[in-house]
Amino acid sequence: MTVETTAPAESGTVSPNPCVRMTGSGEPEQHIVAGGTDRPTAGRGQVVVEVEAAGVSYAEVQMLQHLHPFPPAFPFVPGYDLVGRITETGSGVTGFRVGDRVAAMPRQGAWQKYAAVPAKGLASVPEGMDAAVAVSLVTNGVTAYQMLHRLARSQPGDTVLVHGASGGVGTLVTQLAVHHGVRVIGTASPAKHAAVRALGAEPLDYRAPALVDAVRELAPNGVQAVFDHVGGSGLDDSWAMLADDGTLVSFDSSVAGYLPGQWFRPHVPALRRTVVRFFARLVRLTRRRQTMYYVKPGPDFHTDLAALYRLVDEGVLQPRIAGRHALDGAAGAVRALLEGSTLGKHVLIP
Repeated sequence: MTVETTAPAESGTVSPNPCVRMTGSGEPEQHIVAGGTDRPTAGRGQVVVEVEAAGVSYAEVQMLQHLHPFPPAFPFVPGYDLVGRITETGSGVTGFRVGDRVAAMPRQGAWQKYAAVPAKGLASVPEGMDAAVAVSLVTNGVTAYQMLHRLARSQPGDTVLVHGASGGVGTLVTQLAVHHGVRVIGTASPAKHAAVRALGAEPLDYRAPALVDAVRELAPNGVQAVFDHVGGSGLDDSWAMLADDGTLVSFDSSVAGYLPGQWFRPHVPALRRTVVRFFARLVRLTRRRQTMYYVKPGPDFHTDLAALYRLVDEGVLQPRIAGRHALDGAAGAVRALLEGSTLGKHVLIP
C-alpha cells in the first residue's frame, strides 16, 4: 500500500486527494489532522480505489497512543478498511477492472479519497449496498463471523458471553449468534442495556464487581464461549466463566493505563495466558482453551465477507452505524471510541 508523506494542500486550494494524517501520540484533536496529498498511481499488483467509506476502529485508538502491536511511524494516513470503486489498475492485476466495487483491508491508508492498495486482498462488494454498511463488515464483520463460527464453532443451543456487546464487533457477534440459535449474554454500560437487549442478548453491567457470579447465575454450568476485547487480568474472569470444555477468544486489548510508546505491553497479558493455557490443555490439566484472534486476508476472509453481505441482503444482519463523518470529523470519531460512547461502527465518508 502506498502511504504518502507530502505536505498538505495550500490554504484556499482543493487537494487532488483529501486525506487525514495521524501526526503523533496524544489527543485526537491535536494529532488527527485533515489535509491533502497527491493522488496515488497504481504500482505493479496494485489498484487505485476511490474511497466511498472507510472504517474507524479501535486500532486507530491504539495507533494514536503508539500502543498498537505493530505501530507505524508518524506521520501516516490511518484507516484499517475501506469500500470504494477501482479507478486504475497496475500491471499484473487480474480479476478486477476499472469500475469494479471492492472492499479492502490495508490496515493503514484508508482515510483518504484515493488509496492505492494491493489487488490480491480485494473482495467484491454488492452494487446496491450502503457503503457504510459494507465497510462495517470488512474488519468487524469478518472478525465476528470467524470468531463465532471458525474458532468457537458455536452451535444452536449454546450460551456465549460477548464483552462489549454494544461495540462495532460486539453488535455483529450478537446478531450472528442469535440468528444461529445461540443464547447471548452481553456486557455493556447500563445506558446501553436497552440496545443490547434489542439485539437479542441478556445484558450485564461490565463494571459489576461480581460479574463472574452474575454470569454463573444465568449459566450455572458456564458458557461455551467468551469473546473478550479487553484483555489484561480480566481474561482470568473470562476464563472462570467458561464451561468445562469452553473457548475463550481474546481479540483485542485495552490500552487504558499504559503510557504512549509502550507498544507491545498491553498485549503481553493475553499472549502469556494463551501460552500457559495452551500447555495446560496439552497435558490435559484442562479441557478449556484460550486463543488469540486477529483478522487477516485470504480465502476464508473472502468467503466469510461474501456470507455476511448475503445476510445483509436477506435482512438477517443489520450493522449498526454509530456515525457517518467527513474526513475532517475523524478526530471526533476517534474521541467517541476513547470515551466509550459508541453503539456500532463509526465511518468516514471522504
